[in-house]
Formats: sequence, structure tokens, C-alpha cells
Amino acid sequence: MCVRGRGNLSEALNRRAKGSLVAQKAAWKDGAPLEPRMADRTVDHRPWTGCAVLFLQSLCPEVNLLSLYKDKQGKFTVFKVIKLTLIDSAGGLAGYEILKLHDADPLLGVEVKFVDVAVCQQFLESYGSGAVCQSLSQHACRLLAVTQEFTVKTQLKASTHTLDLCLDNVGLCLQHIHFSQPERLRDEEIDDLEQQLQNQALGHAPQPAALTPEEAPVPSNCFRFQRRVFEDRMLTAADVQSFSNGVGRQWKHVGRVLGKSCRALKGPAVDNLAYEYEREGLYEQAYQLLSRFIQAEGRAAKLSRLVRALEDCKLTSLAENILDIQPRE
Repeated sequence: MCVRGRGNLSEALNRRAKGSLVAQKAAWKDGAPLEPRMADRTVDHRPWTGCAVLFLQSLCPEVNLLSLYKDKQGKFTVFKVIKLTLIDSAGGLAGYEILKLHDADPLLGVEVKFVDVAVCQQFLESYGSGAVCQSLSQHACRLLAVTQEFTVKTQLKASTHTLDLCLDNVGLCLQHIHFSQPERLRDEEIDDLEQQLQNQALGHAPQPAALTPEEAPVPSNCFRFQRRVFEDRMLTAADVQSFSNGVGRQWKHVGRVLGKSCRALKGPAVDNLAYEYEREGLYEQAYQLLSRFIQAEGRAAKLSRLVRALEDCKLTSLAENILDIQPRE
């Protein structure tokens, strides 16, 4: 299922066009369709190129695409889902390349460079018909082991232009994409991921003789900590109490780590909590911090997020206490 985002398109084209493009712009004002010559592969005797960014946000509670991409184990799988979706919607491997994946919290941005206007037009038509979302959902359900319907919110932009607002005019969309020239070469991380995908497709990916417990895949509703797998449940009142009792003065540090993915704890929110509950002491400050995190994130306030934040703050003993891991003798 797909939910396409909408935005404000308040500015007109701000670049000059030459030759026949002037006539085309006049036709666009009258709602005329794209002239056939826009399908040419060159513009002013130069190869046609352009850039667009596809923003993705999963609305499925058990899948956070941005968090998965940031995770070392999930990065390749998310990239593969996106790559297979582009192959489906653009009609193959030629005519485009992924330049970079952006952290646009809570969105994951996919910057794509097109070098063939026909391929770009096919992608736009697929996006407008909902085929991109359908393909993305199918690949995500298969590769990410999603147990429920995968719903994704999308938005397509070229520079400051939100293309969702003018999908009925493919010519105008192509013009916006052409004017939005890429500002960078392909990211090295994308090079590595593309090579991994190619190796996997050719059967060259190294295959270990047997998977150790640490290497074995983790179900989508679980997480790994210290080579053990735990159910990724929602935080409970007992978790809040254990955290508040044990975190001490480090609660602000943990709060800032959680704030990287929680809007309610961004900016001065943590310092405001420290000031507001200063008289009540450290326990109450920590208690209010985690309570606010749970209230803001709802079903997404999972145990794994707190454990990872504690790991980042070098508070593994507190994480072990919350997970009820008995100390080794």
C-alpha cells in the first residue's frame, strides 16, 4: 500500500530555456501535453541527465527503513529492496544510477541520477500509477520478513519541486528533473553496496561453511545483544523503573542518544527536563525522560532502542540488568 506525500509548489521555473524549450513552456501554461521531441536523448546536443530524490517512510510499526539502513546488518537488505524496485519501475538496470541514500529523519531519501529521458519517463509513469509502491512493498515483505501489510509513504522531489503535485504532466516533471542536475558523484558506500549486489547475483558472495549464532539472521521482531537474541517488545513500567534506578547522572547522555531518532527529545528538550525536575533529583529526571520517550514514540518505543542507546553510552551493565542477564560466574 502506498501513501504519496503532498507539498507546496509555490515557485515557477526559474531557469532559462533555449530554442524549442521556450515554446514548450508556453504550451505547459495551457496544459498542453509534452511534445514528442522531449523524448529525444539529447538536449542542445548534450546527453540528457537529471536528478530526483525519492523519499520513503514505512508506516508499518515493525519496520523503520531509516533505522534498518543505519544498521550494519540491515543496510544491504534495504538497499537491495530499493534497487529491485528501481529495476522493476525503470525497466532494467540501464539509464539511471543511485547516487546516495540520505538520512532525512524520519524519511529515507534515495537520490537517483537519470541519464536517459525514456527511462526517466517510464519511472515517472510507474510512480504515478502506484507501481513503484507496489513493487517496494512486495520486495520489502519478502526480504525484510514483514509479517503484516507493508505500507509506505512516498514523496518525489527534484530540487525544490514536489513532483507529486504535477504527475499528470510528465513533460513538466521531466523538465524539473533535468534542471535538477546532480551535485555529487556516486557515494562510496553505494559503490560497495552495488558490488555486493553484483557479487550475490553472480554467486560470488563468500558463503561460510556454517552460520554461528552471532551470524545467524535475527527475526524482525527480535534484536541481538551480546551474542544473544531478545524479543523486541515495547518498554514496560518495570523497564522505566530499572532505568531510573541505575542510570544516575548519565540519563542526559542517554536522552541525547535517544533524541537522534525521537523528535520529542531533540534540541533543548533534555536540558528542559533537567531544569524542570531538578528539585526532584536524578531518579525523577530519568523517569520523566523515558516516560516522555514512550509517550512520543508509542508502539515504536521498543526495548532494542533503549538497549542500543545504553550501549552507545557505555552502560552495558544497566542494559544487562534491564534484560535480566545474570552475571557470569
